[in-house]
Amino acid sequence: ALLPLRAGASAAAMSTLLVSQPRYAWLRELGLQEENPGVYNGSWGGRGQVVTTYCPANNEPIASVRQASLEDYEETVKKAKEAWKVWADIPAPKRGEIVRQIGDALRQKIKVLGSLVSLEMGKIFVEGVGEVQEYVDVCDYAVGLSRMIGGPILPSERPGHALIEQWNPVGLVGIITAFNFPVAVYGWNSAIAMICGNACLWKGAPTTSLISVAVTKIIAKVLEDNKVPGAICSLVCGGADIGTAMARDERMDLLSFTGSTKVGKQVALMVQERFGRSLLELGGNNAIIVFEDADLNLVIPSALFAAVGTAGQRCTTARRLFLHESIHDEVVTKLAKAYAQVRIGDPWDSDTLYGPLHTKEAVKMFLDAVEQAKQQGGSVVYGGKVINRPGNYVEPTIVTGLPHNAPIVHTETFAPILYVLKFKEEEEVFAWNNEVKQGLSSSIFTKDLGRIFRWLGPKGSDCGIVNVNIPTSGAEIGGAFGGEKHTGGGRESGSDSWKLYMRRSTCTINYSKDLPLAQGIKFQ
Repeated sequence: ALLPLRAGASAAAMSTLLVSQPRYAWLRELGLQEENPGVYNGSWGGRGQVVTTYCPANNEPIASVRQASLEDYEETVKKAKEAWKVWADIPAPKRGEIVRQIGDALRQKIKVLGSLVSLEMGKIFVEGVGEVQEYVDVCDYAVGLSRMIGGPILPSERPGHALIEQWNPVGLVGIITAFNFPVAVYGWNSAIAMICGNACLWKGAPTTSLISVAVTKIIAKVLEDNKVPGAICSLVCGGADIGTAMARDERMDLLSFTGSTKVGKQVALMVQERFGRSLLELGGNNAIIVFEDADLNLVIPSALFAAVGTAGQRCTTARRLFLHESIHDEVVTKLAKAYAQVRIGDPWDSDTLYGPLHTKEAVKMFLDAVEQAKQQGGSVVYGGKVINRPGNYVEPTIVTGLPHNAPIVHTETFAPILYVLKFKEEEEVFAWNNEVKQGLSSSIFTKDLGRIFRWLGPKGSDCGIVNVNIPTSGAEIGGAFGGEKHTGGGRESGSDSWKLYMRRSTCTINYSKDLPLAQGIKFQ
């Protein structure tokens, strides 16, 4: 999906870029041009390969970004480390005030930035705006947090002693984000990391480089207006070489990685090898379980949103739908009817509910998965084909008749394919929810109070997100977001996720004139 552009690309090639066309003049409001520097560390630059990003709805080139070379990376890490020395000395509430200003700056550009998310990632406009809103919300949350983070004063067993817990920033937080949430995931990480007193170094997905540049331009202006070093929020656009450098770099005090389980495992091993700290947000193979007493007026729109939203490209997308055998046929019929009403179109049209897949490779993965599902005994009851129009469009797809443990059902395909599976008993279906490698999100629909609490309990769902009567996707920022097992175990955003961006010291202070030892030990 990434084609290098020759340094002396002809004027004709430039004019075919969407950024040069009058109907995309709004891209200029974000400071974007034909070729954009992809490195920011207080000043803009980039001496690496030039990559062009494409619009998934028509596969036309939008604009290009000059990525970071390894020398650029090295220089940026040094500048970020220097910037940290300034940032760590600023009181947390003052850091919070600067994060508040970042939220306000994003608010002012929310529609135009949401439009860029639609254009470059391919999600529908309301979801693009919603994603920027998530960054804004987490900035608001971080402002409050900047006056609240800290540790307890604990009772000491020794007279004349104080026992306190001190939390300090880790230092430099590397943030590697994925194409599917090119704004929000960076927002969750950076807003919290910043109020904790860390500097950030961001590597976004290469296929959404323009979004990384546009967001960083907004942040950079706020930092510069506040006369603090821009390198506090550094950017290095690049591919696997930069990602690998970050994973191996001892100067990365925390590496937050969002992406596939396969790449996440490689990152985790590289970071662990140097005894570094990582925060992993990897794949999900999420299930919705519908019991016979469920309210189907909630089930149908929930399953539709969770399976079809973002064209099946959320880590929290519902990929498995377990239906009690008594309601299976009725739900499948109603769901297929709902699928038929999904409005497919250009993601930036306000009418559209369903846009393209992000890349041509994703279309191929979709087709392969549908083929495997058929070979393993599944019936395609809706969709299953590529849509004949420009761009990477496929039909949202429902497959029935597969066993719960079919290999394809246990494979996370990042596409809108929903496997509908039958069950009889609560105990078996809870076990089936948990039998996949990932443990991100899960959801049941029922009115049975006992069942709800069994689902939330030790023998219920083993996921990080455990829902009742709502879909698997669409988490709010106030809770900790993340999952177990092959999802990586990381937590971001709300609750006490801030602790992952800080290091804890247990401090004992003797303010007496004696030296009593712990556990009553006498050493005389």
